[in-house]
Amino acid sequence: MPSSRSRRAELERLGAVPFAHRGLHGGGRVENSGGAIAAAAAQGFGVELDVRLSSDGEAMVFHDSDLDRLTIEQGPVSARTAAQLQSIRLHVGDEAMPRLAEALAMIAGRVPLLIEVKAPGRRVASLCRAVAGALERYEGPVGVMSFNPQVGGWFARHSPAVLRGLVVTEHGRRGLRGRIERPLALWRSRADFLAYDIRDLPSRFAAAARSSGMPVYTWTVRSEADRERAAANADQIIFEAPPE
Repeated sequence: MPSSRSRRAELERLGAVPFAHRGLHGGGRVENSGGAIAAAAAQGFGVELDVRLSSDGEAMVFHDSDLDRLTIEQGPVSARTAAQLQSIRLHVGDEAMPRLAEALAMIAGRVPLLIEVKAPGRRVASLCRAVAGALERYEGPVGVMSFNPQVGGWFARHSPAVLRGLVVTEHGRRGLRGRIERPLALWRSRADFLAYDIRDLPSRFAAAARSSGMPVYTWTVRSEADRERAAANADQIIFEAPPE
């Protein structure tokens, strides 16, 4: 088990530079593609990417639950094997979705990495296991995060050395229910950091986390106004367009 001092040092390494949201995409590069990941790392930005589970238990780098928006095929990602998914071309260029292991090899610890685990509901173990397995020999600053607090809880129990984050939006949850759910989700996730919706900052919940020493990252920063808000209320940004 890492000491609190070494965990703090790893958190400082993780938040050292801004993160490119789903890699540096646009201009011929599809989000979460190998090209977008490589472009972000080449420019010294951290990489934020999403993972989903294939039908045969591999962690695939892809945001949506369905193939429709980003590929030439349709249907759920979870219905295809990793090999089948990698035979499908993305809409732009001649790329397919990477396996997480391929993305890790591409980044190779050169820049910080945030992995958002897309595992809704209670059945998180299969995807968490796949991510933890891919990270076993990875060297470099990395954190896993999810909207689902059970993901952080799984890593706390089964792979405690990995930094854990809770992704938070207050959209639609600003009343009493949200004020109850957010602290409960934080407790269940055993989070080391928060990834907070920029639209909700400033936030009393995020401010309390920061005051306790917990880093707060914020997504998705798209404008100068967003950058100013992030500078006042967060420790690092996850951006859609790089700073000029």
